Amino acid sequence: MRAIDVRHKGVEKVICCFEVDGVLIDPGPEISVGTLLDALDGLLPRALLLTHIHFDHAGASGALVKRWPDLPVYVHERGAPHMADPAKLVASAGRLYGGEEGLRELWGEVIPVPEANLRVLTGGERDVEDAFQVEYTPGHASHHVSYFHESSGYAFVGDTGGARIPPHDFTIAPTPPPDVDIAAWERSIETIRAWQPSALGITHFGEAPPQQLDRCLEALYAQRDLAAEQDQDAFVAAMTERIHAAVGDDSESMLAAAPPDQLHMGLARWQQKFG
Repeated sequence: MRAIDVRHKGVEKVICCFEVDGVLIDPGPEISVGTLLDALDGLLPRALLLTHIHFDHAGASGALVKRWPDLPVYVHERGAPHMADPAKLVASAGRLYGGEEGLRELWGEVIPVPEANLRVLTGGERDVEDAFQVEYTPGHASHHVSYFHESSGYAFVGDTGGARIPPHDFTIAPTPPPDVDIAAWERSIETIRAWQPSALGITHFGEAPPQQLDRCLEALYAQRDLAAEQDQDAFVAAMTERIHAAVGDDSESMLAAAPPDQLHMGLARWQQKFG
């Protein structure tokens, strides 16, 4: 297993792509493809495994398939249509990033993945690429899956395990809109625990011990309670202060991985829907 820092916008420890025997898990955004290719150093990947389709995890997929036209891309059934035709995804995400121009500046170009390259998952699959189990793990996103590499004991959990910038244990639960679901997130963590993983691979950032699942839940509940008490401005100020106090010089990485304004927006939407 290799953790590759794609150095999003030149910043270290924001987005991690994992490489396992030629399989790439969450290749990152298109804007960072050059860094990823440099790290691969000529390696021809045999598959992409996407935990979900948010641009920081999956945005590079179309560009990589364009480079390697036979590359299979594994993605949950709810995310697959948006990989083939990203127009609605781009329009929705553009509202967060100041329109399509702002989206491209942050994440790069969004290139469709041909349907022939998509391998659609529902959860429960075994022996994906002869090595991985798959489970449906919503909560952060309704189309989120996690992958268990049986021979190593590693579980690659995308954002379900939260965001943590090593060497710090301080954790944030990434809760952007539109489909945060705390009850589903709790169930998904139990699903991952059932694998009894030896370690977790989290996109933000790198390898983490299994106890990271507990830290993620603690962070999720703390953020839920803070969002219920504070408006967005006060929430952002409080979370920014917590981040600076907890991770110091790595604050830029954490703020990029989990922008506090988006944390509040997602939780406010959850409160309206479920509260």
